[in-house]
Amino acid sequence: MNGCRGFGVKRVKDLPVNEYERDGSANEAPSFSKGESSSRETARRECLGRLLEFDRDILASGWMAGVDEAGRGPLAGPVVAAAVILERANELAGINDSKKLSPVSREKLFLKIVRHALVGVGTADERTIDTINIYEATRLAMKRAVLALPHTPAFVLIDGPLRLDLPLPQRGIVSGDQKSASVAAASIVAKVFRDRWMKHLHGLYPAYAFHAHKGYGTAEHLEALQAFGPCPVHRRSFAPVAFSEKGPFEKALT
Repeated sequence: MNGCRGFGVKRVKDLPVNEYERDGSANEAPSFSKGESSSRETARRECLGRLLEFDRDILASGWMAGVDEAGRGPLAGPVVAAAVILERANELAGINDSKKLSPVSREKLFLKIVRHALVGVGTADERTIDTINIYEATRLAMKRAVLALPHTPAFVLIDGPLRLDLPLPQRGIVSGDQKSASVAAASIVAKVFRDRWMKHLHGLYPAYAFHAHKGYGTAEHLEALQAFGPCPVHRRSFAPVAFSEKGPFEKALT
């Protein structure tokens, strides 16, 4: 991921198909009776209607891009941001803050979003995070995500009290992923994209179990840091990494 900038919608669509379906875990989703399924679908559509109404109140006409990120807190890996312009929003019932969705639901919605919306993804890798700090790296990833969109939005709605270095009308809003359909969609894309990347990093550095904790400071991750030291994708500016002893990767460079 080092040096990775922004990915447009084509690159997003080129990602592997639903990994949860491929490994069989999609079958773990609970089954519902016909009445329960109908009630759940009604609730999902009512939620989507509320989120879309919020977006329409912000911008009555024109393309609005919702922007959100994933990965500000982990000790390893990039921060990933997504920008989403909703085109056929009626196809996206079930959209919500990505943190409120199961992995299976996120994957299914991710596929719907990249098929029925305009999507841009931007990243800032661990070296960039260490150089300019996580706050500025998040803003940079968000900027790259907007620039990766296939069309220039008329307005940018950002999750959190942030402002991007872009000559576009914009607004940052706290808990935007719980209020706006476009920001909620961006939160799903960013989360799924980053989770898949961390699974890729697990293949490169299996000792750290990145596929399980996605780089967050779990007990398992901290134990691996203590045993092996940091690897090339760890964020050296984050305290638990900075205080860990040199491991085989760093010793090889000295």
